[in-house]
Amino acid sequence: MARKFDHLSDVEVLLSVIEHGSFSAAAVVLSTTASVLSRAISRLETRLGAQLLRRSTRSLSLTDAGRRYAEEVRGAFAQIERAERTIRSTTVQLSGKVRMSVPTSYGKQRLPALLAAYARAYPLVELEVDISNRNVDLVAEGFDLAIRSGPLPSSSMVARPLEVSPLCLVAAPDYLEAAGPLCGLADLARQRCIAFIRPSTGRVIPWHLRDDGRDIDWMPPAAVTVATDVMGVVWFAEQGMGIALCPRIFAEDSLAAGRLTEVLPGLGGRTRTFSLIYPAHRSLSAASRALIDMLVAGRAGMA
Repeated sequence: MARKFDHLSDVEVLLSVIEHGSFSAAAVVLSTTASVLSRAISRLETRLGAQLLRRSTRSLSLTDAGRRYAEEVRGAFAQIERAERTIRSTTVQLSGKVRMSVPTSYGKQRLPALLAAYARAYPLVELEVDISNRNVDLVAEGFDLAIRSGPLPSSSMVARPLEVSPLCLVAAPDYLEAAGPLCGLADLARQRCIAFIRPSTGRVIPWHLRDDGRDIDWMPPAAVTVATDVMGVVWFAEQGMGIALCPRIFAEDSLAAGRLTEVLPGLGGRTRTFSLIYPAHRSLSAASRALIDMLVAGRAGMA
């Protein structure tokens, strides 16, 4: 079978001549002579049946056909380079450092097992994980990745969904026994509620509920408020201090152990999305790309 692309070395000569502006300059870089490069371009033009370069004793310029061809082959070579980089990243032991920022709730409940698997797969990569509820500036502070919850503002960030968790109302069995039957939103309004304060505003976050098929943002009568760490509403609810609303992923262990009971499931149906974000314009390291792939695949596998 004849080789279809045995002329690729001539294509590389064309790109080198364009990049360096002359046959003589490209010849120095490629350790050959200008006449050898000129013959390579001529072969390529004969193959394509089109003139690619306008040559004169003083100048060198691309024809329209040459400009279009150069743009296309640059893209092809870039794709080959990406393919080779991807394969190298899977066969060469990754090293380097990845810095990521995660909220405390997700950092405690979901992330450790996933990062442990990554550390076993890539033991030479140093992981620096900032677990806090401060919205870091990824670019200014030098973070590679971050995990965020809820709707994300339009920005220069790429967002990869990790998981979508239903919101649920929960309370301790002792609290519910004392509270008596709860039938709907009117009963909820008479209960002690544990609310979370939005760090950016200092105000209580409305509860995102669904009543009779309608999405509503309901302001809880807060008997207890929690700031900074949303897991606080779960911990206080376990102690019988009231009813809390939270993503189910943060209460699932307590529900399974019987420390909490779901309340008024008819008011559920809304969800909270958790996403992995990173700057769109930044060239990610192979270690960062591997972590992104593992986190996205890992959460999908556990969903």
